[in-house]
Amino acid sequence: MPVRRPGPRRPVRTAPGAGPVLRRLSDYAWRLLAVAVAAYLVLTVLGRFHLITLAAFLALVITSVVRPLVDLAGRVVPRPFAVLIGLAIAILVPAGLLALIGETVANDVDRLSREFQGGLDRLEKALEGAPLHLEPSTFDDLQQKVADFVSEHRSTLISTALSGAGRLVEVGTGAALAVFMSVFFLHSGDRMWQWTAAQFPAAAGEHLDRGGRVGWRTFAGYTRGIFVVAATNAVMVGIALYFLGVPLALPLTVLEFFASFVPLVGSPIAMLVASVVALAARGPVIAIVVLLLIVVIGQIEGHLLHPLVMSRAVSLHPVVVAVSVLAGSISAGVIGAVVAVPLVSVLWAVYADRRGPVRGAVRGPAPGTATSVPSGPPAARRR
Repeated sequence: MPVRRPGPRRPVRTAPGAGPVLRRLSDYAWRLLAVAVAAYLVLTVLGRFHLITLAAFLALVITSVVRPLVDLAGRVVPRPFAVLIGLAIAILVPAGLLALIGETVANDVDRLSREFQGGLDRLEKALEGAPLHLEPSTFDDLQQKVADFVSEHRSTLISTALSGAGRLVEVGTGAALAVFMSVFFLHSGDRMWQWTAAQFPAAAGEHLDRGGRVGWRTFAGYTRGIFVVAATNAVMVGIALYFLGVPLALPLTVLEFFASFVPLVGSPIAMLVASVVALAARGPVIAIVVLLLIVVIGQIEGHLLHPLVMSRAVSLHPVVVAVSVLAGSISAGVIGAVVAVPLVSVLWAVYADRRGPVRGAVRGPAPGTATSVPSGPPAARRR
């Protein structure tokens, strides 16, 4: 019986499946989806406990700004006394500045009211003339509408004021918690971080320790840099408003300082407020000069201050900064706009450090220095 030899095997036809490109995209897609879900859960938890989150953020800001002073004082006095000196200066200087502003406004309130009333009268006369030729009754109708609105919504305004008073209590509680946390961050922050990293396995603890140190260097550099930028902007605005004779120059200077913490949009908004005050008190010419200061200060900040002060700590494209500020303001208002840029900067610095020495990564001190990142977990952490 002849032996039947098998012929050549025909290729098995299968249904068309995913190619290598689609497989790779699907791998990235589900990983990105998992990261997005984890980030959403983290943000949800932080938002749930927003008072503690904001207090911790403010404590980190205080620590990053006051720590150089504490380290300097720690060379002469014991560390606890150095922390006390640093926090006392950090609290007394803003408190004294606010007291000075209150005293200035209280002493000049009569003169300021007369100047504002005279400025409004001049503005009405200017609008009644060429080229607008508005009717005098227009302003009377506007004042009547404002008075009617206040009288109709009096209960709503009162409830809003009471809720604002309750929010002030919440802000005071958060500030007290931030100062309490900053005391321990300044005194023993390094030991606290080493203990936290030691709770993880050896490999994970090492990566966490390195990433945390890189992120802290970026955050501290950004915070100190933005303080320098804000103070410089405030000094330029204060000098300009003083020589232009704009009233409330000191409060407007302080407003410019705090508004500069919101990149791109904070300083122009503060200058717009100053231009409105100048328009009411000094007339349209001075108001136009104050508006021109927005362009001048923006150019100085963008082409001189940021490259000199911020480039070592943060390397983000202006588009990334703008999108971060917008996303933060949409999600959490003014606080989100303030927190967005340092948060993105820290995340990018840690990501760049994990990838390796790429362009834009934050480079730490050379190995062997006091603040260099250790190549391995310290032995003391493993006890």
